[in-house]
Amino acid sequence: MTDQLHFEGQTVLITGAGRGLGFAYAREVGRLGATVLLHDVGAGADGDGTDPAIAAAAARQLHEEGIDARAFHAPIETREQCHALVEACLGVHGRLDAFIHNAGWVAYARIEQIQDDAFDHAMAVMAKAPLWIAQAAWPSMREAGYGRVVLTTSCRALFPQYVHQGLAAYAAAKMAAVGVVNVLAAEGAAHGIVVNAVSPVAKTRMWGIDGEPTELRPADVAPGVAFLASSRCREGGWILRAANGQFHATRAVEASGVDYPRDLNAVRAGRLEAVAERWGDIALATREARQTSEARS
Repeated sequence: MTDQLHFEGQTVLITGAGRGLGFAYAREVGRLGATVLLHDVGAGADGDGTDPAIAAAAARQLHEEGIDARAFHAPIETREQCHALVEACLGVHGRLDAFIHNAGWVAYARIEQIQDDAFDHAMAVMAKAPLWIAQAAWPSMREAGYGRVVLTTSCRALFPQYVHQGLAAYAAAKMAAVGVVNVLAAEGAAHGIVVNAVSPVAKTRMWGIDGEPTELRPADVAPGVAFLASSRCREGGWILRAANGQFHATRAVEASGVDYPRDLNAVRAGRLEAVAERWGDIALATREARQTSEARS
């Protein structure tokens, strides 16, 4: 497939696309010519419940804007449900060129309050579902020699200074998504399948915002996600931080001089006392990097 910044002839699946960020992504790639497979179970802000009307209304709105959008609303909490969704999507045009996983929610629970079912629900939708959907789409993408996959993570999980108390389950799922991206990016490279993540910030109903915000708009994140889903994006394993029309790509990079795992090219300390005594040196590089970042801002 030739490198392009349009999606003519392509089919793109977007989960959580009935509102907010997902809808902005759907509109962006739809305006660029994609057939948008708009998926949303219609859950409430707490992640519970269903409402098929949400996906239907979003698809109808995009139709009115001249975008070919198809609504899907089946649950995606199990491997079987995710595979069934992909099978239904492949039935539209016989192809799936890109998949953007945006489905998720924010629910607060302090450590003493977290329940097993709530934690499992967060992991099922925000970490396992994108893996199962990618798994189901993989054979057709591999056969085509082309595919783009975009998962969603969060700075609330990636950076300690942005953590919110009460978001352990959310953060666990969002960090799991990064691990999935790293592995799938490696597995997909030989088959033309490029896998990345986005860490977006936008004011949506998760912020308690109704209507169009005056800042941190979902539409200002959408161009970056559209790039990740396009054929012009040719390298995987990145996390695209996106907010207010600004973008920064990041990923963990090993320090120079490391011969992993035997030589970390780091502080040597063979005893507990030595680790404690040299902790300032052990953490020095991280502190210096943070101070540099704070000075730049």
